[in-house]
Amino acid sequence: MEMTPVPGYTLLGGGYHAVISERGGALRSLRHGDRDLVTAWGEDDPIRYYSGTLLAPWPNRVVGGVYSFGGERHSLTVNEPERGHALHGLAADRPWRCAEFLSLEDERGFVRLTHTVEPAPGYPFRIALEVRYALSAEGLATTLNATNIGEAAAPYGCGSHPWLLAGADVREYELDLPASRVLLTDESLAPRAVEDVAATPYDFRSPRVVGDTAIDNAFTGLTTGRVRLRGPDGEVEVFWDAATMPWVQICTGTGLAHRGLAVEPMTCPPDAFNSGTDLVVLKPGDTHRATWTIRG
Repeated sequence: MEMTPVPGYTLLGGGYHAVISERGGALRSLRHGDRDLVTAWGEDDPIRYYSGTLLAPWPNRVVGGVYSFGGERHSLTVNEPERGHALHGLAADRPWRCAEFLSLEDERGFVRLTHTVEPAPGYPFRIALEVRYALSAEGLATTLNATNIGEAAAPYGCGSHPWLLAGADVREYELDLPASRVLLTDESLAPRAVEDVAATPYDFRSPRVVGDTAIDNAFTGLTTGRVRLRGPDGEVEVFWDAATMPWVQICTGTGLAHRGLAVEPMTCPPDAFNSGTDLVVLKPGDTHRATWTIRG
């Protein structure tokens, strides 16, 4: 077993090269051959727009930072002040600890990191998180386990936040998104209604170029857990078990000084702590597992 004293863990295998950070347990970079598959960042750089981070114990937004659970009202720290919401959970900017690491060129490299979500304002629960990144010829597989190590049932959801790259300009990407329903939002990105994609600009069931379509929406009604992009630099896709993660957020990053298109598999939609839609309730001792893979 090979250990490293630095907080970046390099994985090699199957023609891929990945770097995993202890900051947020995040995917810092992923390459296939000589091509970047995700937006990368340096170990000492800010993690811009949650690039590569793990989203738990909730993905996306809790509207207004408030929700009720178990007969009690909870107020989370609002970390998206321009919209007034609690965004992307409590683990994306926290330090994770390496528990196991193996990286051998042309073999199956992996790293396992752990982090405990301790009781915090608005989330008085204790959740042990463990993530395993593993490389093979099939790509980079990520498995996130969450175990309730507290004494009360806890609301839970998770997701990931890679920005996929298929070229310099997202407008040139062909998006293949086999989802029949989309969650429409108001100006603050709070959920408004779930609609059939056929009645919206967001029908990508037949792959087509993104063009000037600005997307920052969650999709469901997935025929399969997969999103594929094709662009000037090649192809990249994320695939996962749609039964475990029946939602995916797509963000074109319109108006942001940022590269790539965000493809975020999620266990639940935005504001699930309030709507209850696909919300996981972890009883003490329960474990939830979610897995997704990125490949070029």
